Formats: sequence, structure tokens, C-alpha cells
Amino acid sequence: MIDVHCVTFDCARPYELATFWRDATGGELHPDTEKDDDEVLLQGGRVDLLFIRVPEGKAVKNRVHLDVTGSAGTTRDEEVERLAGLGATVSEDHRNPDGGWVTMLDPEGNEFCVCRAEYERV
Repeated sequence: MIDVHCVTFDCARPYELATFWRDATGGELHPDTEKDDDEVLLQGGRVDLLFIRVPEGKAVKNRVHLDVTGSAGTTRDEEVERLAGLGATVSEDHRNPDGGWVTMLDPEGNEFCVCRAEYERV
């Protein structure tokens, strides 16, 4: 058995991308974080997120992505709107009467899916 320590994102601007995900998840940047750091750790979620500066840009679809849901009563659709307000964009909309999801892109183009939370499926 293993524990997932963190999910790592290669990116051009670690601080800015970590800030987007901080605002999206409610996590906290590691206390020693500086704006020009090459690595920025976002803590406080179920899994930590690590953002590492790399020289090359994103070229293809992510092979791994996050599936996220609302919390504390927010709906999938409310979260799509909130995340768009933070700087994410809708890539593909797969919502349907039975559920579905919305594929979004974070500010550096990394895909993630916004799904219905368990409490929306009742």
C-alpha cells in the first residue's frame, strides 16, 4: 500500500498557478513561499499540490488530471462559475440531465473536471 504524498504540476509560473489552486481549494501556500520560487507547495487539502517551474510549455492533453466537486453544499454548476471567475476556462461541457461533468482548464491549460458532489446525486 502507498499514500499519495502530493500531485505535481509542471508549469511556467509556480507561484501564480499555486495561487489559483489555493483560491480554488481553500488550501494554504507553504509558509516559506516566495513569489519567485521554482517550487511552490500548496497544503491543507486531502492531497498536497506541488507546482514546479519547467522550461517547456504544455504541449498535449494531460495524462492525469484532478476530478473536483463542490463542498459545503455548493453545486457543480456553482463551482464551474466560481472557478471561471478565478481564471479557469471551460474546455468541454459534458453536463446532461443525469449528471455529467465539465472539463475546465486552469490558467496554464491543465485539464481538470468539475463533477457533481455526492449530495447532488441523491
